[in-house]
Amino acid sequence: MDVFDAVVVGSGFGGSVTAFRLAEADLNVCLLERGKPFPPGSFPRSPHDAAKNFWDPDSRLYGMYDMWSFSKLDALVSSGLGGGSLIYANVLIRKPESWFVHESFDGGYEDWPVTREDLDPHYGRVETMMGAQPYPFGVPPYRDTPKTLAMQQAASQLGLPWELPRLAVSFGEPPVPGAPIKGGEDNLHHSPRSTCRLVGECDMGCNFGSKNSLDFTYLSAADRLGSDIRTLCEVRSFEPVREGFLVSYIDHGAAGGGDPLAPPELHTVRTRRLILSAGALGTTYLLLRNRSAFPALSPALGTHFSGNGDFLGLVVKAREKRRDRPGETVPRMLEPSFGPVITSAMRLDRKENDDSARGFYIEDAGYPEFLNWLVEHNVLTMSNRVTRFLLRRGWSQLTRTARSRVGRQLGDAMGKGLFTATSIPLLGMGRDVPNGRMFLRDGHLDLDWGLAASDQYFDHMNETMMRVSRSLGGRYASNPLWWLNRLITVHPVGGAPMGRTEREGVVDSFGRVYGYPGLSIADGSVMPGPVGPNPSLTIAALADRSAERIIDDHRHNPTRPS
Repeated sequence: MDVFDAVVVGSGFGGSVTAFRLAEADLNVCLLERGKPFPPGSFPRSPHDAAKNFWDPDSRLYGMYDMWSFSKLDALVSSGLGGGSLIYANVLIRKPESWFVHESFDGGYEDWPVTREDLDPHYGRVETMMGAQPYPFGVPPYRDTPKTLAMQQAASQLGLPWELPRLAVSFGEPPVPGAPIKGGEDNLHHSPRSTCRLVGECDMGCNFGSKNSLDFTYLSAADRLGSDIRTLCEVRSFEPVREGFLVSYIDHGAAGGGDPLAPPELHTVRTRRLILSAGALGTTYLLLRNRSAFPALSPALGTHFSGNGDFLGLVVKAREKRRDRPGETVPRMLEPSFGPVITSAMRLDRKENDDSARGFYIEDAGYPEFLNWLVEHNVLTMSNRVTRFLLRRGWSQLTRTARSRVGRQLGDAMGKGLFTATSIPLLGMGRDVPNGRMFLRDGHLDLDWGLAASDQYFDHMNETMMRVSRSLGGRYASNPLWWLNRLITVHPVGGAPMGRTEREGVVDSFGRVYGYPGLSIADGSVMPGPVGPNPSLTIAALADRSAERIIDDHRHNPTRPS
């Protein structure tokens, strides 16, 4: 049986940071990731391959997207080496100082045992490691990015703070789209990389290696330090034993590599320290499944779930005044597919004369160009235009019309594409009420989450997005799921929250599980409430802080958890 100083379960923003920091301190580290590696060029783009790009090992699917569906909410997370960094939009925003709150809500409380001051040095360390930099909006060809300019102007009209958040993306120095990154092959994939090509594919996985995702940063560094990184290894159980823990996992390696008849293999490793970093849903699920081996776990397990206030809106058919004829308007080009997925953000702390309102961010949200073709050239609209073209050609043949150039008619058959060019998604996130509770039902993870407590927050979000839409001369469409009293989140947090005591939280402010020395958690599950902005940077900063305490503990007692 392999024995390690530390086993890390999961390679997202908590697990990757922890694995690197522990390896940097000369601990013998094993990282277990249930998904597979995704080097540049391996992210699916065809419908056939995309249909297989979901995570469901029972159906022999070992893809990247893992969708969890509950009664009031759907949650999309990632499975693969690099965790959520494979499909996130690269945004690194520090949690505002005033949002580290100590306040109650109906039926609970949100109490952060850490401060912005505690995390600032760790924020800085993560930003440096991730190569964070703002979108280079001030230089060509980035200067005229339509969606960025539109968000800036909308925020100015509405009197809202606007910013270019730091992005974990390589733009080059000076910024040049598609340029080779010097030394880009020095990564665990041994794959060349190029700078951002501005194609809006971040959320589908960057096939050019432009994203500074965790596999190119923390995991490559951990690999160089000798960490044992095992992919397609899904942890199922763990238990405390003398001087550490036993961790059992299913090895999907053969099946995930393409052999549909290969049975999964069960393996067990021993470790002095165990760090759970499987995400808010994954870690909570593992702890609930293995609770019999940890009877002293806090009653707070499963609580404080939040969707981080995620909300999707849409600006439709924006228009602007003609410069030569102020009384007339023309379509306003927003071009959501140009640039990385997110380039800018506006922030709202509270409603006017309402100190109880919970703040949020609104960010532009792009998508790949091929989605424009799907929307504009669907079967119904395309068939109508093609039918008109064929009728015109038939009429020309009958009347012997001597018009041989038909470029305009072909262009009309293609359509003008103005709907997608003048529309843009808006991604909202912020401080919804963390009143969700996760539990097991018939062995499956379930969620009890009342949306009513966050109605005021989501109403305010809707109202502000509507104002943004109107300022851009467009119509507003909210997420249709909202009208069905249902939401989708890509930022689930909570489930094993931090607390000052074991009754308040599962872990302390350093992620150490109360009652079980040597067991830590480093992922979004430790949040006692929503982060507010995109949570990846705060998860990574907390993991960096937690890793320092694990290293100190190990140095004081290297043979036994402390």
